[in-house]
Amino acid sequence: MELGFRHQLGLVCVIFLFPALCNCKEHFTKSRATYYGTHDGYGAPSGACGYGEYGRTVYNGSVADVSGLWRNGAGCGACYQVRCKIPSLCDVNGAHLVVTDNGAGDNTDFIMSPRAFSKLGRNNAASANLKKYGTVDIEYKRVPCTYTSNVLFHIKEASTNPGYFAVVILNVNGIHDITAVEMWQKRQQRWEALRRSYGAVFDYANPPSGEIQLRFQLGYKYWVRSKIHIPANWKPGATYDTKVKLH
Repeated sequence: MELGFRHQLGLVCVIFLFPALCNCKEHFTKSRATYYGTHDGYGAPSGACGYGEYGRTVYNGSVADVSGLWRNGAGCGACYQVRCKIPSLCDVNGAHLVVTDNGAGDNTDFIMSPRAFSKLGRNNAASANLKKYGTVDIEYKRVPCTYTSNVLFHIKEASTNPGYFAVVILNVNGIHDITAVEMWQKRQQRWEALRRSYGAVFDYANPPSGEIQLRFQLGYKYWVRSKIHIPANWKPGATYDTKVKLH
């Protein structure tokens, strides 16, 4: 894993030496949220991030579509804490959710799955009342994603070995966007960028034969390299464990 450890130490020192620069007060942004319907309360597998079934059930189905937070797909996989603003109905902690789709409502930043929206309420009765509102005032902030398993590479079903390779990266902890993905070209001895095809899906036409080695960028600084190579006989629809766990 290629992380800027030296930079992290420097940041800690600055905070220690100049505590007045550290504003630890929580900052929430005011907005509105609504919800969409599904037969089981989970998300939809057809989300624009390209997560498929993973996007339906991740975070136990506590997922959402976003509009302004979409950022041309870079917002896919971002996690947020969302709290509604009706004291008699709303839970003080609100819902923790992950972005899996792009969508716009009535001046809303979030269109939440039923499971996510219900977590805004203090109890089941309160959640039912909130749903009658349809759209509610909220406040939200970005929070680190918390997964217990390793980062995964999922090969998109549209891939064809060897003619076309498309991948989506799952279970990324922390608070940074995936801004780039690169593939090691053994013959040229260099990393080459994959294209962001749509949402969280990165692709590459005519990938090299043999094993595939990938790395991805968090934010615009840290590169994370998988501890495993995707095997030469990779299959569309397969998921591979990177043996990397982010904290």
